[in-house]
Amino acid sequence: MSDWTGLSAVEIAAAVRAKRATPREVVAAHLARIARLDDRIGAFRTVRAEAALAEAEELGTRGDLAELPLAGVPVAVKDNLPVRGEASRAGSAATPEAPAAADHVTVARLRAAGAVVVGLTNVPELCAFNTTESVYGTTRNPWDPARSAGGSSGGSAAAVAAGMVPLALGNDAMGSLRIPAAVCGLVTVKPGHGVVPAGIGATGWYGLAENGPLATTVADARLLLSVLADTGPVRPAEAGGLRVALSLRSPLPGIPVTGAYAAAARAAAEVLMRAGLLVRRADPPYPATLGVTSLTHWTAGASSDARDLDPGRLARRTRLHTAVGRRFAPRVATGAARERLRRRLAPFFAAYDVLLTPALARPAPAAAPWHERGWLRNLAVDSAFSPFTPPWNLTGLPAMSVPFGTLPSGAPCAVQLVGRAGSEAELLAVAERIEHLRPWRRTAPLD
Repeated sequence: MSDWTGLSAVEIAAAVRAKRATPREVVAAHLARIARLDDRIGAFRTVRAEAALAEAEELGTRGDLAELPLAGVPVAVKDNLPVRGEASRAGSAATPEAPAAADHVTVARLRAAGAVVVGLTNVPELCAFNTTESVYGTTRNPWDPARSAGGSSGGSAAAVAAGMVPLALGNDAMGSLRIPAAVCGLVTVKPGHGVVPAGIGATGWYGLAENGPLATTVADARLLLSVLADTGPVRPAEAGGLRVALSLRSPLPGIPVTGAYAAAARAAAEVLMRAGLLVRRADPPYPATLGVTSLTHWTAGASSDARDLDPGRLARRTRLHTAVGRRFAPRVATGAARERLRRRLAPFFAAYDVLLTPALARPAPAAAPWHERGWLRNLAVDSAFSPFTPPWNLTGLPAMSVPFGTLPSGAPCAVQLVGRAGSEAELLAVAERIEHLRPWRRTAPLD
């Protein structure tokens, strides 16, 4: 077999460990696909073709290759995490051009597990927005190139959805894994606080940001999560008997949920009931002030990453976004608002093990130069698009996006699963039930 693209990471690693493929063969096949497709998608800011092939060649000589969980698997890394020898630009012309001296701990864990980093993926400036475009170009949804791939891990999601890599590393401070996963038909896990090392930017958005996987299957997401968390394999849990709350209510007042996303959540609830889970309609007691809390944390987090940058080199929307955030940063840094929200929602998660919601409120916006447009216009689009994601960064609870069905356009639809602290294995088990009963296509039909 000469083309190893389109396979899962589990399949690729098994083939490399069994010596049915070499790391170099696998990496070369994926680099060829990147060269063929990425001009249309814009997933990568930089591709490490020469370095990746050399690293794959060296990997093939390791004496422990047969023991590596990600043996020979090509991965992409979001461009706000340091990769040794590469600049980390975070979608901005204002960030330093100097190459990183060392890998981020999560990147180091990927390499230690046998993965090969083939490139760094595009993000919106400072990862502050829900669509991915910047001075480095616009990232398009492989399923519908007229629409955005979401953000801020949009480049990572597009790379996986286009079959350019089987796995990618991203992060999520207000939905930045779950939003692009939902629009690109992928599985992702935003782990609960402290499960995976964060260390993202200046403050990790005051504790909101978490690193996590983007994958085409639940098994791949579980595998990458286990590597990132350095726990050994995340063992499959039992989903039977879990109490599931179905909620269609937008957490942010005044934002309607379109019919396709509400229908997907209802249909997913029916699938889980048939699988033996206990499903009831119930809405979390979101406070009326959640929109204000979300806005203050969203802007303050981005402002911390802009602290040492030349504002004259930032895009107009980013300058205003971070200027607003500087006013809120002292209040956000106390953590008081997050603690109040955790206490308010705690009784709900005492009554239910899993919350099931639509992943998004509406389809992705058009792939357009949003970075050249005003802040208020971006704010309106981003808020209306993804109201379901911010509460779970604010509370530090684990949350997933899981593909479920399609939109009228034929693009993927998705649902969100949220669990208690430490329930990542249970959420993956619920997602696995959905995957088994409603299989989805792994990658977009681009060829």
